Amino acid sequence: MSTLPRRDATSHGRFNLEQQRKRAKELLKAARADEPPALARMLQHIPPRQTPLKLADAQFVIARECGFPSWAKFKSHIESLDASRRLLSECGDRDMATLHIRCGSDIEHSLRSAGFEGDFLEFSDPFCIGPLRALSPEELMRLRAGFLAEVSGMSERDALARLRKGYEALNQLERYKRLVLWFEHDSYDQLILAYLLHRLRINPPKARIELVAVESVPGVERFIGIGQLAPDLLAWLWRQRRPVEAPLLELGTRAWRALTAGSLEPLQALAATGTPALPMMGRALARHLQEFPSPDTGLGLTERLTLEIVRDHGPLAVGKAFSYLMREYEPLPYLGDLMFWWLLQPLIAAPQPLLDISATHREWPHRQLALTERGRNVLTGRRKWANPSLIQPTGPR
Repeated sequence: MSTLPRRDATSHGRFNLEQQRKRAKELLKAARADEPPALARMLQHIPPRQTPLKLADAQFVIARECGFPSWAKFKSHIESLDASRRLLSECGDRDMATLHIRCGSDIEHSLRSAGFEGDFLEFSDPFCIGPLRALSPEELMRLRAGFLAEVSGMSERDALARLRKGYEALNQLERYKRLVLWFEHDSYDQLILAYLLHRLRINPPKARIELVAVESVPGVERFIGIGQLAPDLLAWLWRQRRPVEAPLLELGTRAWRALTAGSLEPLQALAATGTPALPMMGRALARHLQEFPSPDTGLGLTERLTLEIVRDHGPLAVGKAFSYLMREYEPLPYLGDLMFWWLLQPLIAAPQPLLDISATHREWPHRQLALTERGRNVLTGRRKWANPSLIQPTGPR
């Protein structure tokens, strides 16, 4: 049997208590047999001592390896997951007509698998990139459709039709008694959440509004989004939803007005408050502000991190660079791969590019990136980058 550490703190966050007990017994047996990998794991979490190792010691190590401070906390969390699943099967969202709203389709199947029966609405206009204005919903939708057509390569008509499904659904909420917003902590989610809260404040529905807001999940070492979680975890999150009350609705309006203000000052001022009604929104807005050109290099944070990735690991494929960004470099992951590809364009298409890209007919994720001399100079501060793109990150124009 292998005694090497297995990070059961998997990306989906699901644990089986009996399996973890078995792992602890296997670890203890291997440690008592003086197997070096098992002893190394024990010593990483338990100081050397003269007394014999016990099962409780091995259980403690397993808990720590899975991201928990103690076996008792680990066991309690697993039991909470099991209880959540049972409670969902007994009632779930069947007590009233429910609409689940999410900034993508990533959890729609998982909601069904977990036992939710309410309707599902995807509202996924990526406000974290591209132009924003203080416009009516119809005018905003048309502005965004033009931008998204450019980014995605689809026709503006198709982009508008796709957006219209989400925008118009917000005017058709009468049949629901409960709206549940499922959002995590990054700027992609939080900017969309700000807009939805703003819309719900200026046009209050009869339904009660609830929020599932997630920025970390026990046992998930690098939480990126709700879509990575197992269906059972959605049942657990369901029990932690909170009512959306006036302060949170007002925060949504303040954030949306700051995002469309035409200058950075209102957004900076709002982020500086820490947004007590929802602190994760303040952190997301602060991260969003880092996408604007830095005074020393002229680079936004994603641009700088991408150059660092290519410097550290290149030449490498675009898809591999995106993987490094999401797994290791980005402090608050928010980009999708197509958004990343769009953000690369000024760096590779400028008259004096910061990145070279291989001339190949292969799909873009496989094209190779390399740092140019100008890219190295900008990254070290010897030169300053002036982004030639006419479309800057969301904010003033």
